[in-house]
Amino acid sequence: MSESRNLFRKITQRFQVILASLLASLLLSPTLTPVLGQETAPFQLVEATIEDIHNAIKTDQITCQALVQLYINRAKAYNGVCTQLITEDGASIAPARGVVSAGAPLEFPTETVAASSLFPDFDEYVGTPLDFGRMEATLSDPSVQQQYGMRVGIPNAGQLNALETLNIRGERSVTCKGAFDAHPSTGPLPAGAPEVCETFRRRPDALERAAELDAQYGNDPDLENLPLYCIPFSYKNWYDAKDIRGTGGNDVNFAMDVPPTDSVPVAQVREKGAIVYAIATASNNRISLSPTPAGVPPAKVFSPAGPIPGDRRPTTSISTWGGQPCNPYDTERETRGTSSGSGVSVGANLVVCSICEQTFASCQGPAARNNIVNFLTTKGVNSDGGILARKMDDRAGIHCRTVQDTVRVLDAIKGYTSREYFTAIPKSLIPEEPYTSFVIDEDDLEGQAKPLEGMRIGIVREYMIKHSRNDVAISDQIDQEIKTILRDRLGAELVESVDPLYPDDPAVPNMKYTFQDAFAEILPMNVPEYFSRTTSSGDLEFAVPGFDVTTKDYLVQLAMGQAPLSDSVNLRRITTGFDNTGRGHFNTAKYLAERGDARVFDWASWVANEKPVSDSDRRSAENAVDVQDLRPTRGLDMFKMQTVVRLVIQKVMYENDIDAFVNPENTLPHRKIGGASEPTVDDRSAVSCCGRFTAFVGMPQIIVPAGYNQIVYEPGFALSADRTRYNYVSGTQRSLLPRPMSISMMLWSGPGEEPVLIKIASAYEAATKHRVPPPDFGPLPEEQ
Repeated sequence: MSESRNLFRKITQRFQVILASLLASLLLSPTLTPVLGQETAPFQLVEATIEDIHNAIKTDQITCQALVQLYINRAKAYNGVCTQLITEDGASIAPARGVVSAGAPLEFPTETVAASSLFPDFDEYVGTPLDFGRMEATLSDPSVQQQYGMRVGIPNAGQLNALETLNIRGERSVTCKGAFDAHPSTGPLPAGAPEVCETFRRRPDALERAAELDAQYGNDPDLENLPLYCIPFSYKNWYDAKDIRGTGGNDVNFAMDVPPTDSVPVAQVREKGAIVYAIATASNNRISLSPTPAGVPPAKVFSPAGPIPGDRRPTTSISTWGGQPCNPYDTERETRGTSSGSGVSVGANLVVCSICEQTFASCQGPAARNNIVNFLTTKGVNSDGGILARKMDDRAGIHCRTVQDTVRVLDAIKGYTSREYFTAIPKSLIPEEPYTSFVIDEDDLEGQAKPLEGMRIGIVREYMIKHSRNDVAISDQIDQEIKTILRDRLGAELVESVDPLYPDDPAVPNMKYTFQDAFAEILPMNVPEYFSRTTSSGDLEFAVPGFDVTTKDYLVQLAMGQAPLSDSVNLRRITTGFDNTGRGHFNTAKYLAERGDARVFDWASWVANEKPVSDSDRRSAENAVDVQDLRPTRGLDMFKMQTVVRLVIQKVMYENDIDAFVNPENTLPHRKIGGASEPTVDDRSAVSCCGRFTAFVGMPQIIVPAGYNQIVYEPGFALSADRTRYNYVSGTQRSLLPRPMSISMMLWSGPGEEPVLIKIASAYEAATKHRVPPPDFGPLPEEQ
């Protein structure tokens, strides 16, 4: 990005601050009191809650249509491109334009970053050619361009690229683009308009829907039946909406790029009065993939890091259609997880709430990195209904800025639906009372000094181990938050689990029955094959000196407490090694058949009409075209393991009288977009403390802001001895992040324990008020 453009942005931002201050003074002037009401505070869009918006509408401070327009203004101001390309030589490129968003085409930076500035000894690298950054026309719309290949985040970009497509007439579809989406009142469509556009244009866009609500309800909305009235939502691009382009974030040229129906969570929030406002940018939904055969490397790779420079997908959230979102607290750094646009859009006040999706850490990561709340329920309490990822270890999650708002959304979408068989759960798992009745707010804290008294919370030390220098600061900080707030301030009793890599804390009693005890008791009879797992070298993964862990004799002795359990059997590893049943192939085929597009109707036609994110994705997509046999060829049965691990968790809870567990969401600082990641150590992934864990078991969890960290040991790249690859290496030099970055606490429990988690999370939030909005994305002048 040019210096002149940065300077212009800084001048503009200063001018906006001055205008905002002047307008705020006018709004607070006594002469406006009769208009605003004696006891009604002026409406502020930044950090507005669902209740704030409803109060503003009811007191005539704002209309629904005006509210939606303010969010469109924010998208126009802040939703531009925030990344620049990594090229071989760092040379400037020609100007390029992307899709129209909020009324104007996206503009891409012309400056690039030389690969040698990231990768040491780059002139000596002789490995697989890299997928250098470049601008190319998209397949779906050749008149617009997009970034491809490697890229980095731009420091102080002032832009976020969090929303892929806005629900604005003329730009919400490529098939029905521009005049092909003209309102029916304007007359016939122009010549050449696809036939499907005549039906599509009858669907109101976000502003028109808001106007309809204003006309019907005015300042007296039916909040009992429409609890999400006029609340602008985004949703991960892995969900469908019947009025916005939906391709799972992929550059796939459907005959009609807008799906015929809403995914279930989108339909549910729409029915409860929400404005389906935007698709959030996220990684491509790529489920029907098969590994490239051994010995056939892709022609190019995204990142040269890793033990084998092939078959690697980007480690940051990149969409071939929507691009890369950036963190609102530091645009040079990651947003984390495939649902990153959902997290960024909520964190930067581009929307109020968002529907995310998680299999590994796709919801919790963006919540933690963007300083917001994430609620994932017991599997089946609310519907999943994503387009390709509907399976037992996948869930639709809720992103909002407060616990109260996430719970309001949950109350609106909970319960059984015939479109989602995973919601066929015991009715007793959903309480008769609304979930909002379990929220503890600031007023409750004033009346009850220790609202968590009588509750016992288990600290999960397995997720707090200091594997590297980078793990230390956040692990210690969350430890203090648990003790000083949950225990000392709010009254909860604490116990801790035991891990040989974490020192015993004399200030916290140990669990009398540990996770290791439960593994030793439950695994031997129910999953004896677990102990026959081998490493890449063929050695037994869970070997114990002096015992043959594959035998009945050892397993019986283990279950009786007469033989030791390998330290490698722990919570960090228990969610690895599952079967490779072709669930993704099934879901993809079913979705495309149900969608019924004239051009893209099966996986072969998808591949023929797609521009993939990388060469490895292209090859793996092609390999999946002829897959018919969905049976697993390796791994542990996932359904069996789900039952077993649930038993492990519940047994530990019963034996220790535990109500909920707590641990950091991640102990690692924010990495740079396109930069090196902290190496995986002892099954601690750089992606999350415990990705896939609660999703796989189907247990509820809440992520809540827990403060800020500024300490970092920046990891780097190191060229291998044979010069064919780069590996991640841990940093050794302590430094400070340019700005304090958010950290988060993860609370989780057994199936059906949502009320317990809501009580703990809301009490913690009320006691700490950790969240502060990102300063670079504050109010626009017209919002004051």
